[in-house]
Amino acid sequence: MSTTQRKTTDVSEKQARQTAEAARESAWTRPSFGKELFLGRFRLDLIDPPPAAGPRPEFLDRLEEFLRSGVDGARIEREARIPDEVFHGLARLGAFGMKIDEEFGGLGLSNLHYCKALTMTGSVSASVAALLSAHQSIGVPQPLKLFGSEAQKRAFLPRLAAGEVSAFLLTEPDVGSDPARLGTVAEPVEGGFRLNGVKLWATNGTVATLLVVMARVPEKGITAFVVEGDAPGITVERRNAFLGLRGLENSVTRFHDVFVPAENVIGGLGKGLRIALTTLNTGRLSLPAMCVGAGKRALAIAREWSADRVQWGRPVGDHEAVAKKIAFIAATTYAMESMLDLCCRIADDHRNDIRIEAALVKLFASEMAWLVADELIQIRGGRGYETADSLDARGERAAEAEQILRDLRINRIFEGSTEIMHLLIAREAVDAHLSVAGDIIDPDADLARKARAGARAGAFYARWLPTLTVGPGQKPSAYGEFGPLAHHLRWVERTSRRLARSTFYAMSRWQGRMERKQAFLGRIVDIGAELFAMAAVVSRAHAERDDRPAGRELADLFCRQARLRAEAHLAALWDNTDALDAKAAERVLGGRYAFLEEGVIHPESDKPWVAAWEPGAGTAEDVRRRIPPPAG
Repeated sequence: MSTTQRKTTDVSEKQARQTAEAARESAWTRPSFGKELFLGRFRLDLIDPPPAAGPRPEFLDRLEEFLRSGVDGARIEREARIPDEVFHGLARLGAFGMKIDEEFGGLGLSNLHYCKALTMTGSVSASVAALLSAHQSIGVPQPLKLFGSEAQKRAFLPRLAAGEVSAFLLTEPDVGSDPARLGTVAEPVEGGFRLNGVKLWATNGTVATLLVVMARVPEKGITAFVVEGDAPGITVERRNAFLGLRGLENSVTRFHDVFVPAENVIGGLGKGLRIALTTLNTGRLSLPAMCVGAGKRALAIAREWSADRVQWGRPVGDHEAVAKKIAFIAATTYAMESMLDLCCRIADDHRNDIRIEAALVKLFASEMAWLVADELIQIRGGRGYETADSLDARGERAAEAEQILRDLRINRIFEGSTEIMHLLIAREAVDAHLSVAGDIIDPDADLARKARAGARAGAFYARWLPTLTVGPGQKPSAYGEFGPLAHHLRWVERTSRRLARSTFYAMSRWQGRMERKQAFLGRIVDIGAELFAMAAVVSRAHAERDDRPAGRELADLFCRQARLRAEAHLAALWDNTDALDAKAAERVLGGRYAFLEEGVIHPESDKPWVAAWEPGAGTAEDVRRRIPPPAG
């Protein structure tokens, strides 16, 4: 094993946590609805009325026309490749510059209209939507917009707005959500840095000509670089193939003595992880946009099929077992869109900090859209399991239900898996407590620090705890302006205080062990997501009450469904099998239950679960793809 690779594994749990903590954006300079919600303070004024949206850009009409006439989603699925002409068409439209400011040749779309574009694109081809999202939500445009120098913006953004593709490279073969073990190294040399390492799962990696690469600079820490995709020493070793998103251009990319000029450092040495996390504050909104598109498509298929298909003398949608599924799809799609639109408007308004809200909508939408797609498959029966091409070949409508399911599955992993999102949001949710009382439970804190923390905590909790006993949610007339939906907001207010009390009790009970209670923290976050979703749908339905009175019906339905889920999570906070589950897993890992694996044939393989890599020049064939210019 090489020295470089050995260093990536020689990191303690404490060091890994310290690395993640140092990268957090710790300051709260603007108000946050999500932060207040977890503290038991239902600040509806921060999200209602929602900020106004700007006029719909003409670009969306041109994009719709191109998607209808120039993008064949079935072909992309069949050939596992986005055709060159689709790249050309998107470039002509300016789609690669949607989030790039106009002064650099882009369209300068708001977050709201950018997400509308991704929703529309994803309904035709999730692979094309992923291409555009990875390019500008986490690729070069967004980090440069937030942290780049003026010279960097002028050098790179016009190229990207004109149609060059970018990618983001953080993950490595043995490094996922634990960046402290990052093995790619950028060694300082005259005029810049020499980059060595291997990156895994680089979305757009085979087609990108500009890369954001995260690498460790000795003595300085993880740093973000803009790297030319065709620089000497880069080898695109593989294009990865996946369950869904079959047109995705995703790579294993090797760097061997790649020179990167010093002026290509983004934001300063050692700032890479913070740049990545800050970029994701709004970058995470792109995944919910595609979940919304999938929900809308699923609803249309379910509605048309369930009205047309007759069983036992009645349309299948008239049978209660199917009707419940249709209701879930409709209410959940309404909620996903309401949450996303609200987050986008808040992000565009710049008055609030949305790091928690963006994480909540990513978590909620990725989980719920998967359930929506699964219910669609069940409604369609055997036809839901059949591919669109197979249906079409025998003369039936090519409804791509199974593809929707496959394409959606990655969203529970992309840009922070559900498990990581639970921990990330939970860390922000308890930030106020750790700020005042963290040293009390820190085993490394000396007596003086603990004493000071005790004094701070005493003062904070003396003011805070009494606010959790009573609130507007107990007044029958509270939120009366919301009419028949007011009682849902009263429930949200009461439950937010109950949630805060539960969190405080858990911290008092488990103290430093709280960080290991991941199942508990996950439920806390899921409850918060349901509360945020309820507030979002009520706010939307109230704002649209004159134009879309039917929205109140969907808002009421969703809130009733969400309350049942949240109540189940609240009960499970203290009545669960978490300890038994942990013990059972320990026994599984120790081989105690290996007898359960008997009686089947397991494929024989001597390959490792995680492939080892060695620094050095690439030996595999380079599989990068370059899009030729359009003919004529």
